[in-house]
Amino acid sequence: MVTVSLSECEAAPTWAYALQLPHDPRAARIARVTLRAVLAGHGMSQLQDSAELLATELVTNAYRHSTGPATLRLRGLGRGRLRVSVWDANPHIPPPFGKRSGPRRLPVPTGPDAEAGRGLFLVCHYAETWGGYPLGGGLSGSGGKLLWCEVGG
Repeated sequence: MVTVSLSECEAAPTWAYALQLPHDPRAARIARVTLRAVLAGHGMSQLQDSAELLATELVTNAYRHSTGPATLRLRGLGRGRLRVSVWDANPHIPPPFGKRSGPRRLPVPTGPDAEAGRGLFLVCHYAETWGGYPLGGGLSGSGGKLLWCEVGG
């Protein structure tokens, strides 16, 4: 199910899309396809590469560390900025998202041969700002957390 809301601000139009994703390894691909269509529809294709990477890593994190569905939310903030956020049912805020908008070059907590553990650090490297917070009973009534990041502008 996709939810769309549009509103006009004096400075720039803003919009939001929410996409419910099943707990399925194909969820990241579905998120990328949706993201491409949304950005093209709003004339923001210049953000496609970085936004795809960010959305893929956030959705993959939700799939790997949660047992239920996730929700991808895309929000145009005006002035060519995009916020990508993902909700999942696991309330744990992983590093480095516990520290909002930290240093641009964060140490990766895995060895060079590790097969996992770099995704959220990539998000923090490519996003302009990021954050995360636990939700008490929020989306879908089950708490969890929301991780978000912004690009563009």
